Amino acid sequence: MWYNTAMKNLKGSAGFTLIEVIVSTAVFALFAVGVYGAFQMVIKAVYKSRINIIETALLDEYLEVARNLSFNNVGIINGLPVGVLPHTTTTYRNGIPFLVTIVVRSIDDPFDGTLGGTPNDLAPADYKLVEITAACISCQHPTEATVSTIIPPKDLEGNSVNGAIFIYVTDSHNNPVADAKVHLVNTKTDPNIVIDDVTDKDGYLRVIDTPTGTMAYSITVDKQGFSSDYTSATSTLNPNPTKLPITVSTQQISDTFFSIDQLSSLTVHTINESCEPVGSTSFVMNGNKLIGTPGVYKYSQNLQTGADGSLNVNDLEFDLYNFSVLGGHDLAGSIPITPIEIVAGGHQDLTLVLSPHVSNSLLVKVLDNSNNLPLSDATVKLSKAGFNGTLKTNYGNLSQTDWSGGISSENYSESFPNIYAGDSMIDTLTSPGNISLAKFAGQYVGGGYLESAIFDIGKKVNLLNVLYTSESQPIETGSDSILLQLAMSNSSTDPAINNFVGPDGTASTYYSSVTTTVNTGGQTYRYFRYKVFLSTADQNFTPIFSDFAMTFTSGCTPPGQVFYSGISSGTYTLDVSAVGYDTTSSSVDVSGQSSSTVVLYRSI
Repeated sequence: MWYNTAMKNLKGSAGFTLIEVIVSTAVFALFAVGVYGAFQMVIKAVYKSRINIIETALLDEYLEVARNLSFNNVGIINGLPVGVLPHTTTTYRNGIPFLVTIVVRSIDDPFDGTLGGTPNDLAPADYKLVEITAACISCQHPTEATVSTIIPPKDLEGNSVNGAIFIYVTDSHNNPVADAKVHLVNTKTDPNIVIDDVTDKDGYLRVIDTPTGTMAYSITVDKQGFSSDYTSATSTLNPNPTKLPITVSTQQISDTFFSIDQLSSLTVHTINESCEPVGSTSFVMNGNKLIGTPGVYKYSQNLQTGADGSLNVNDLEFDLYNFSVLGGHDLAGSIPITPIEIVAGGHQDLTLVLSPHVSNSLLVKVLDNSNNLPLSDATVKLSKAGFNGTLKTNYGNLSQTDWSGGISSENYSESFPNIYAGDSMIDTLTSPGNISLAKFAGQYVGGGYLESAIFDIGKKVNLLNVLYTSESQPIETGSDSILLQLAMSNSSTDPAINNFVGPDGTASTYYSSVTTTVNTGGQTYRYFRYKVFLSTADQNFTPIFSDFAMTFTSGCTPPGQVFYSGISSGTYTLDVSAVGYDTTSSSVDVSGQSSSTVVLYRSI
């Protein structure tokens, strides 16, 4: 009895169980991690404050050096204005390296006129602006500090024998690019003049009081994540540059313009006519921009797809790109039709459809003149003595350019164009064939929408791009004054045909002139509708929507294209026709891998 009682007492006084120990350890670990994280944040804040103090002290030192120089010595070594200050230097404080960058600009103050202005200031270097930046090089999270000061001359200015270079940098939409890096070099002086500076908020860099020289100044303009633009000197590889180095004349302004924008990417797929990947295919990719004539392309590369028949091409600038296939294949067409436009900051997919190589072939591309898109159901007849071949282009696009039918039938018909729904804020009558915002009491409304009727493609297809043309889109209306959404389905009575979504598949995003690739979720569709939204930031202006188009393809058949393989060389007659278009007839010479582009005009 006493033994059982003792054992019960012993069990009741046992220590922590394993679960209790684990839970206690976890709680302590969470507490310790929190304390450690807070301690780390304090350390980082103290370190950052210390770095800022050192940077500020550095700036004060260099600022005092600049202020105590004579006016003529305030400038950059081998730069403009010329002086004794280094453009960049590395300085150590407490064992920490700091990069100090000094920029000096001659300023043309409008108080006494400007160079080339009224009155014309023939001594435009009125004073100098010194800007000094200090940045920690080795810091894990780099910070930088900047100060600036103005240094005036002590004596009266005199007429200058120098000139000026005004550099203007815009993007692909002709908007100014601020903070673009400008590298300017004059190798005809001893020592060379080297300037590294950036454009202002208006996209300008004005280099005042510049020594004269004939084709003396080479300029390169770029920006992080952007393309570059530059001048080119005459060389063996480029005997006739399109943008020569800049000439500066006495008391004259040399204006020069550059265009850069965000870089883009392209994924190229190579497949055969049975839609199977063709790996390790070599091809040439040329941009449309020239840096010299004749035929010196800014972008020209020999590329090759991987074993899986695909290749990612990065760091492409906005341009129109052409493609030709090398090796044992011929180009039987492409999806979308080439040349393709790469827009700034975008991504494009391209499929090259290949056919086994033959001695002679002809690729015919048929386009609609109103929108330059591939034309479906066009009849192409190629003939000469002993040969007669007729092919038909696959579906290429459905478009709408007229909304004069008003709100009527649910289904779209080209013979009776209509809309299906809209609000009173949209005007389809004032400018026939266009859509604009309605006007009340002399001002346009802030926004409105229009829903199209249902388009029936006739079979399931791969929807590619939604495109539109704007007859007018004033900058005052805002950058997103025209937006679109799509509704897609395989049944005209499916409720999904009324669910309008944007490129991420939700109702909160929109297609635009930049975002055009249709998000189908990998599905094929027969029916679609679109919804266009118009808005304006300034009610004195309205955007004008004038043309809508949807491009698509079925399987791996290139839209708006036909391919003749294994034909003999020689001169052929090419007849192309389509319902609703004027028939065209032309001669085409076939020799090797040939191509021809035919543009059809709508019948009046």
